[in-house]
Amino acid sequence: MLKNRWVRRFIFGMLGLVAGTALLAAGLWWYFHPQFQRVDKIPYMQAKGRELTFDILRPPQTNGLGILVMVSGKWKSSEEGIRPYLMAPLLRRGYTIFAVRHGSQPEYTVMEIVDEVRRAVRFIRRNAAEFGIDPGHLGVTGGSSGGHLSLMLAVGGDAGRPEAKDPVDQTSCAIQAVACFYPVTDLLNLGSSTENPGDGGPPRSFVQAFGPDSTNMAKWKIIGREMSPIFHVGSNLPPTLIYHGGADTLVPLDQSERFVQRARELGRPVELVVRPGKKHGWLGMLWDIRQFGQWFDRWLKEPLGR
Repeated sequence: MLKNRWVRRFIFGMLGLVAGTALLAAGLWWYFHPQFQRVDKIPYMQAKGRELTFDILRPPQTNGLGILVMVSGKWKSSEEGIRPYLMAPLLRRGYTIFAVRHGSQPEYTVMEIVDEVRRAVRFIRRNAAEFGIDPGHLGVTGGSSGGHLSLMLAVGGDAGRPEAKDPVDQTSCAIQAVACFYPVTDLLNLGSSTENPGDGGPPRSFVQAFGPDSTNMAKWKIIGREMSPIFHVGSNLPPTLIYHGGADTLVPLDQSERFVQRARELGRPVELVVRPGKKHGWLGMLWDIRQFGQWFDRWLKEPLGR
């Protein structure tokens, strides 16, 4: 009798565990598969005979705000680079996502790539009414080289060139909030990175990405400084959130720590969240993007949290 009771409890317990696991799995599947409308391959410029494009992911209920996602890894970009489930926390908050693709190195230099993503910001802002977003409140996110490009947008925003013939080039490329993962911030001081050549030159695997002049040390000092966000932090730096792995050997934590220190010296709103023991990417990033959503809620929504 006692044995049968124990067997029943065991069976019911296992059934409950299976049901709970199934509910959890179903909940996670639902959360990471938000509804959205997608418009692919909207061209924002021509470069070297090719069209550079972005995709739009628009949730059913939008909040009228846009976030640019830098589709970039190793300063390379592809049509397969955007994974909608990664953007689920932002889509569920009502943000319209602009997945921006740029030219890939070494065919396109990093300097050209920075200009390309600035052009993308100008184009999206110029056509904000068509996209159903507020042109005055744009956010940007990305990881690694995408994080670098996010910060280059943050430190290099301008009001546009009034004398330009193209109306897009007359438009501002300023960004109002940033949230990114493990960005390169200082190309001249790579520290303990596995990419540090040891002589102050460009990253080992990316010499060609910075053009033929990168092998000339005198010219590299100019290029490296120009392409390093840390040297351009100013009083106009928008609110910036950075997540970085404490054990990252490709882009050491020091890159983010020094950038944040510089931003704080100027009194800018910046936060650094360190994931101890994590390297260049971790599974929990799926949940960290939820914190990105909260950051954008704080700094992009009216009234501005400044």
